[in-house]
Amino acid sequence: MPDTIRLDTPFGTVAALDSGGNGRPLLLVHGNSACKEAFAPQFDAPELAGFRLIAPDLPGHGASDDASDPAAAYTFAGYATMLEHLIAALELDAPVVFGWSLGGHAALELAGRGKAPVAGVMICGTPPVTPTLECLMQAFNIDPEAENLTAKRDFTEDDAQTYALHTGAVDGAVDPHLLDMVKRTDGRARETMFGSVVAGAPLDERQIVAKMTVPFAVVNGADDPFIKPEYFETLTAPSLWADGIVRLPGAGHAPFRQTPAAFNLLLARFANAC
Repeated sequence: MPDTIRLDTPFGTVAALDSGGNGRPLLLVHGNSACKEAFAPQFDAPELAGFRLIAPDLPGHGASDDASDPAAAYTFAGYATMLEHLIAALELDAPVVFGWSLGGHAALELAGRGKAPVAGVMICGTPPVTPTLECLMQAFNIDPEAENLTAKRDFTEDDAQTYALHTGAVDGAVDPHLLDMVKRTDGRARETMFGSVVAGAPLDERQIVAKMTVPFAVVNGADDPFIKPEYFETLTAPSLWADGIVRLPGAGHAPFRQTPAAFNLLLARFANAC
């Protein structure tokens, strides 16, 4: 079992799972209202046993502290800053970064800032966007008449169940711990993050991908309800790996949980090639 470690950051104490060892570091970054335990299928994967896996709880999520300054912490830049502190504190030498959904945006921001070297970036359920309403509408399936749980501050029980079901359920079943972690998430994190994106605060992710020199990979679920698959074909990505834009059959928004055997082989291959 991986160890749970705690690190002091500018946004409070952050909890993380760390498999330890001397293998190449593989940093796993979870999505909105999720937690580090979402990556249990990766910590248990024999294909990834040779790597040092590290999965933090983002500020306001899981066992990490809620942020005292939400406006600074709960943004793509804030999450990237936390990742930079984690990389420095653990003395990780250019980790390979896998980011899921919100975690993918944090990974792209991390790469774009260039303050902590990374060996490669894989994203999942994360359309790299220019922070404009036009681009967001091109990249995401957004129903203007539906309640946007991604940005909703206060969840009801039904909200939490719905969000957990659509983001990470496996065969229609929601893991009880992951559901509890949806309920636990600081609602200000959802509200602040979404507001900052609409306000145009993040870096231009399309430009980050276009200028990226380290290996880059996209592995989405073929049935992801949140994203428009055709949008990814509009990206300029010179460092995109040879497999191209992968869409895993039988998976939705969380293929690393829903089709872990196929996903783990891809992640291991990508990480070994970085």
